[in-house]
Amino acid sequence: MLPGRVSIAHVRATDGSKITIATFSGSVTYVLHNGQRGPGQAARRQVTAGRRSPGPAGPGLLAAFNGGFMLKSLAGGYEQEGHVARPLRAGLASLVIDKSGRTRIGVWGSGVPAPGEDVYSVRQNLWLLVSGGMPTAQSARWQRWGGTIGHQEYVARSALGQNAAGGLLYAASMSTSPADLAQALSRAGAVAAMELDINPEWVQLDVAGRAGGPLQAGIPGQHRPATQYLSGWTRDFIAVLARPHGHPPAAPERTARRAWRTAPPGLGALPARAWAHCPPGPECTVRGRRSCPGSAQ
Repeated sequence: MLPGRVSIAHVRATDGSKITIATFSGSVTYVLHNGQRGPGQAARRQVTAGRRSPGPAGPGLLAAFNGGFMLKSLAGGYEQEGHVARPLRAGLASLVIDKSGRTRIGVWGSGVPAPGEDVYSVRQNLWLLVSGGMPTAQSARWQRWGGTIGHQEYVARSALGQNAAGGLLYAASMSTSPADLAQALSRAGAVAAMELDINPEWVQLDVAGRAGGPLQAGIPGQHRPATQYLSGWTRDFIAVLARPHGHPPAAPERTARRAWRTAPPGLGALPARAWAHCPPGPECTVRGRRSCPGSAQ
C-alpha cells in the first residue's frame, strides 16, 4: 500500500463558481471527532476523539474536514466509537467507519452495514447526492438540502464521496448548489456521495503537505483558520491520518453499545416522510414543529 496522501483539484461549475475536490489515497485512516456543541455533551464523556484533532506531535495528520448538520436539525443519527448520541435511521446517507479506520459511504439498512461488519462510528446526513456513480434526482431539488442563509441556492456547501477503489473525495465551495457538488463528485469518480455541512461558518477543509506537517486552508475563501481543528471546534469533524509504515489495519474489536444504534420502530420514520413533502421553502412540519433539515445552521 502506498503512503497516505491528499490530492487537491479545482473544477468550475456551470455558473463559474470554483469547487475544491480533495482526494485521499494510499494508506490512510479516518477518525470521527466530537465537537464542543455538536454532538457535545451527548458523547463527550464516552469518546476519546474530542473537539481537537491530533497535532504534529501525534499521529500523522494529513487533513481534517467538517462533519454534518447539528443533530437538532433531524438530518440523521450519530454514533462514535460505539456510543450512540442519536439513533441511526434506515434510508439515510451514512459514513461508516470501522475500528481500523476504514470507511464506506452508503444507505443505512440498504448495503451498509454489511452483514457481520463491526461498525465503530457512523455519521448520517440526509440522503445520497450520488448513487451508482450518477447524481440522484433529489440533488436537483436544492430546497431539500438544508436551510441556507437568505434561503439561497448558491451558498457554502460540502459533500463527501467514495470512488470504486474505496478512496474518499471531499468536495466543497463557498458558493455552490447540491446539484453542482453531485456533478463534480460524479465526474471525479465517486460512486456514492452524501452532503455534509453547509453555510460559510461551518464548511472547512485543512490539508497538510506531508503527514504531520503544518495545515493550510484547502477551500478558497473559507472563514475559519487552518488551525481551527487543532485548537478545538464546536461541531463534529473528520480527521484523516496517514497510517504508520509497516502497521497493517488492526482487527476490528467489538465495543459495547450504550444506546439504540438504530431508531426503534416509529421513532425515526416520521421525519424522513415529512421531509419528502418539504415545500419550496426553508421549512416544513415535523412532529408539529416548523423545522426543515439543516434549518438550524
